[in-house]
Amino acid sequence: MSFLWALIVGGVIGWLAGLIVGRDVPGGIIGNIIAGFVGAWLGTLLLGDWGPNVADFAIIPAIIGSVALVFLLSLIMRAFRKAD
Repeated sequence: MSFLWALIVGGVIGWLAGLIVGRDVPGGIIGNIIAGFVGAWLGTLLLGDWGPNVADFAIIPAIIGSVALVFLLSLIMRAFRKAD
């Protein structure tokens, strides 16, 4: 059951990051979950494990890391579109 909660929280974090940046995360729901997990890892690595925890995610660093990840992905995707 905790794995299901982790998937849900990861998806919501990735979705929120896409809303904050104003870009859709490629891959739909799966992309949101991946962005949430990778962003949470990145945010916790850079900012530490502080703030409220939900399903073993430190929410504030996870959202900040996911926003940074989605922003970087949008820049990279924009560069590849211009190169074509």
